[in-house]
Amino acid sequence: MPMDRLNTVLDAHLAQLESSGTAKGSEAVVTQVRAAEEGRGPRFRLQGEGDRDFIRMNSNSYLGLGLHPQVIEAEEAGSRAYGAGPGAVRFISGTYDVHVELEGALAAFHGREAAMAFSSAYATIVSTLVPLVTDETVVISDALNHNCIINAMRLARPKAKAIYAHNDVQQLEDALAAHAGSARRALVVTDGIFSMRGDHAPLAEILEVCRRFDDRYPENVVSLVDDSHGVGAFGDTGRGVEEYTGSGPADVLVGTLGKAFGVNGGYVTGSRSLVGFLRESSPMYIYSNPITPGEARAAHRAVEIVDSDEGRRLLARLRALTRRFEEGLGRVGIETIPGEHPVVPMMIRDTDRTRDLVRYLYDHGVLVTGLAYPVVPRGDEEIRTQINADHTEGDIDYVLGLLEAYRG
Repeated sequence: MPMDRLNTVLDAHLAQLESSGTAKGSEAVVTQVRAAEEGRGPRFRLQGEGDRDFIRMNSNSYLGLGLHPQVIEAEEAGSRAYGAGPGAVRFISGTYDVHVELEGALAAFHGREAAMAFSSAYATIVSTLVPLVTDETVVISDALNHNCIINAMRLARPKAKAIYAHNDVQQLEDALAAHAGSARRALVVTDGIFSMRGDHAPLAEILEVCRRFDDRYPENVVSLVDDSHGVGAFGDTGRGVEEYTGSGPADVLVGTLGKAFGVNGGYVTGSRSLVGFLRESSPMYIYSNPITPGEARAAHRAVEIVDSDEGRRLLARLRALTRRFEEGLGRVGIETIPGEHPVVPMMIRDTDRTRDLVRYLYDHGVLVTGLAYPVVPRGDEEIRTQINADHTEGDIDYVLGLLEAYRG
C-alpha cells in the first residue's frame, strides 16, 4: 500500500490522543427523532441503544426551530421548487432569489445595510476576518475567542497580533494604545457569547474603547463580533449581545443560521461597502457552494418566527427554563456560571468526576458534553449543558433529579 508507513504514523497519533484523553471518540448516531408530546420535549434514539429515549441537553437549537413544522415545510417547499442543491458557487450559477431574500431579511433583522450568507459560521469568520487584514493591520482578540477566530488569525498576515485577557477591557485599551501610530488599521475581535461558559462580552465598553481610539488609526478601529451563540437566543427579541448590553451595532456582526435559527449556514452583516468588498474577496464565498435553496427558505422562515410574537414567547420560555435549571443546580449544590444565556456550565472541576457524571447521565437517558483535563485547564473541568425552548419543565426537573441522586 502506498500509505502503509504514513498509516502507522497516523495510528500512533490517534493512540496518543486516546491515551491522553483528548480524543473526541466515536460520535453518537441519531436514528430517530420522536416529536414532543404533552409533558415532555423531543426524544432522540441512538444507534446501538434500541428503543431507549434520550433528552438532548447538548444542542445549539436553542429555540427548537429545527423541529418547527413551519421551518420544515419551508425547507421542503424550497427543495421542491429549486432542487436539492444549488448546482454551483454563486458567482457562476448558484444564487437563487431565496438566497437574496434571506440576506435582505437578515440585514433588516439586525438593522444593517446589507448581509451575505455562507455555508457555515466557521467559513464566515475565516472569509470575513482574513480579507479585512492587511500588512498594516493589528488584530486584537479576546483570549477565549472561538477556534474559528484563532485559526482565521493564523491564516491572516497582520502587522501585529495582540491577545487581551478574557473580557479585560483595560488590556484591550492598552493594546490599542500600544499600536496606535504604527498600524493603519485595528481589528478588534470578540465572541458575543463565549460558548464554553455561556458568559457574554462587555460589548458596550468594548465599542466605547474602539470609538475613543478610532481617530488614532487612519483606517479606523473596526469591531468584529461573532455572536453565533447569541443571535436568536439572547436578548428580549433575539438580537443577541448587542441588544442585551445596549451597546449599539458593531461594525461587523457575524451570526449563524445553525443554532437558534435551527437550519444551517452562517452570515455576516454590516455596511454595503463591507458586503460588496467581501463578495469580491472572501474565498469560502467565491469558491464554495452556498447553502441549498431549501435551507435558505427554511432559514428565512426561522428569522420571521424569531421576529414575531411567537419568537418572543419562545425566548421568554427559554429564559424561564434556563433560570429553572440554574436555580435547581444551586439547590443540588453544583457550581455554575450564572447568566441568562441557555449555555449552563456545570463546573465539576475534576477530570474523573466529569467523565463519570457524563456516563451516569448517558446511562439515564441524558446527552451532555463533558470538557475535562487536558482539553481545559486542570481545575476548570465542566459539563456544558444547553437549554432549549422545546424542553419542558418535566425534562428539566428529571435531569435535576438525576443530579441530586448522583450527588447523594
